[in-house]
Amino acid sequence: MTPSQRKISHLIVAAAALISVAGVQAQTGAGTSSFGKGYIGLSAGQSDYSLGNGSGLYGSSNRVTAYSVTGGGYFNNNLGVEIGYTDFGNISRGGGTTRAEGINLSLVGKMPVTESFNVLGKIGTTYARTSVSTQPGSGLQDGSENGWGLSLGIGAEYMMTAQLSALLQYDAHDMRFAGGGRDRVSVTSLGLRYRF
Repeated sequence: MTPSQRKISHLIVAAAALISVAGVQAQTGAGTSSFGKGYIGLSAGQSDYSLGNGSGLYGSSNRVTAYSVTGGGYFNNNLGVEIGYTDFGNISRGGGTTRAEGINLSLVGKMPVTESFNVLGKIGTTYARTSVSTQPGSGLQDGSENGWGLSLGIGAEYMMTAQLSALLQYDAHDMRFAGGGRDRVSVTSLGLRYRF
């Protein structure tokens, strides 16, 4: 299976899981307030890998396109939970590539400013898988890592209809990479969210 096929299959599995979770949430929320209804979201943006470039013999790029699919629901008007998958993309580094992907689970806070505008905050954890390939003399170590790390996020949501909203978000994730401790990968993204 090619990397593109793996990426597409991961997105399909994540979307299917999130749709089923949102569907169950919507069924259990039937007859209650709209706050308990689930949602699913898609977003795209730019990731920023805060990693060193080693010896500097090779060119590097720390920014690349990232994609996310998320789903969740609110317990009340201000507090909810969200799960999501993000492909942070591949960057050129050390004469090779560095990539990351992860599944995130977060507690979400929402502060309504007006009827159609909300400010969002998130705190949670991301289980990330990272891989690094390099060339000799790069000063970087090849290898793969995985594990849990802290994630934080802020955002703004504009309600276009009762079911559809647009989001602008910034999320930061602590991840492990080969040859070092934890490093931050952040994503600034635009997305759409649909409520069930």
